[in-house]
Amino acid sequence: MKVLKFGGTSVGSAERMKALIPLINDGEPKLVVLSAMSGTTNKLVDISTALYEHNNEKATEWIAALEKNYLEVIKKLYRTKEAEFKAEGLITSHFDYLRSFTIDLFTVNEERAILAQGELLSTALFHYYLEEQNIGSVLLPALQFMRIDENEEPDMNYIKTHCKAEIAKYPAEKLFITQGYICRNSFGEIDNLKRGGSDYSATIIGAAVNAEEIQIWTDIDGMHNNDPRIVENTYPISELSFDEAAELAYFGAKILHPTCILPAKMNNIPVHLLNTMQPSAKGTLISSKTIGDSIKAVAAKDGITAINIKSARMLLAYGFLRAVFEIFERYKTPIDMITTSEVAVSLTIDNIKNLDAIVKELNEFCSVEVDTDLTIVCIVGSFSAEKQGYAMRIFEALKNIPIRMISYGGSENNVSVLVDTKLKKDALVALNNGLF
Repeated sequence: MKVLKFGGTSVGSAERMKALIPLINDGEPKLVVLSAMSGTTNKLVDISTALYEHNNEKATEWIAALEKNYLEVIKKLYRTKEAEFKAEGLITSHFDYLRSFTIDLFTVNEERAILAQGELLSTALFHYYLEEQNIGSVLLPALQFMRIDENEEPDMNYIKTHCKAEIAKYPAEKLFITQGYICRNSFGEIDNLKRGGSDYSATIIGAAVNAEEIQIWTDIDGMHNNDPRIVENTYPISELSFDEAAELAYFGAKILHPTCILPAKMNNIPVHLLNTMQPSAKGTLISSKTIGDSIKAVAAKDGITAINIKSARMLLAYGFLRAVFEIFERYKTPIDMITTSEVAVSLTIDNIKNLDAIVKELNEFCSVEVDTDLTIVCIVGSFSAEKQGYAMRIFEALKNIPIRMISYGGSENNVSVLVDTKLKKDALVALNNGLF
């Protein structure tokens, strides 16, 4: 069985939904994971924000506008009045449910229930379309088998057992449709895998069913060697290792959700990035295979804050770094980059929610400086320790760009530099010219 995930733009209109049929209806066993229609989740977030602010009038207005959009979609999607009538009933049910939140107290649990509506709608509408086309399929409710534990990590044993049990109910069927992004938490409440979580859903499900391949279909023909929104003449990379793809996803390549590589890597399941707008394009194949020593791609991650920590007590003192890291652990704040010297530590974070509290605790035993508006530029490839020349090529390309930090050695797949965000474009263009 293959697992195919289609993103919001791939199901973003009646025309796009219809275009999926040749990709999924070939008689081979498939489990199709769908995102919400493009723009839906953002609008549901806006509705939730209005409800938190007790602006029920605005929330009601946005609910009506979103409902109108869906009603227009189904007029173009279905050819029979029977299918359209069935879809109208579905839409009415979901949007009456959304309106019910304008009456009662609104909490985070209700927000998660609201955010789940996009995937529930897209999968049901697509399933109805398959029915109308006399294409046999089963709509598998993700809320029946997708679950996260108390640490908000996928409960893989539960998912594997229950996903297989759901599929086993339909031994004669080969095509299954389910929702990305949504799940239940350890209390059984509706929850989600955070933004971009449909990719994660696909690889979790792929691991659960031991898929032969996981396909991530988007609106771009694979992972590019640089950011095509900023740099001209980029090109898709035909093959990447799991580690290379994970580095690129974490450090800014938007085509792939950063967390989604791990389940596939752990189960050695290839991930194929493909383009629904150009189905014949080769895309990018991600697997355990490493294609020689080379520089593959560049990515950039914005919104970075650097924290520079200095202390004379650090000199030759064991336990100092532990004390520093324990503070970040207590506030559940991940660190992206780190460099050290005899008397100083510099590190970067992308979550500043608890920055003031972290700085306050650090000031108790060291001096602290904070710099903002920074960008991590990540150069990814296979850099074996014995191979010469990579550092020279990278830093020769960046010779005119002031660099705030450099990180290398944590893996053989990543050289990262920190620059002012205002120099991001210059850095990406310089690397593109110097490396590719």
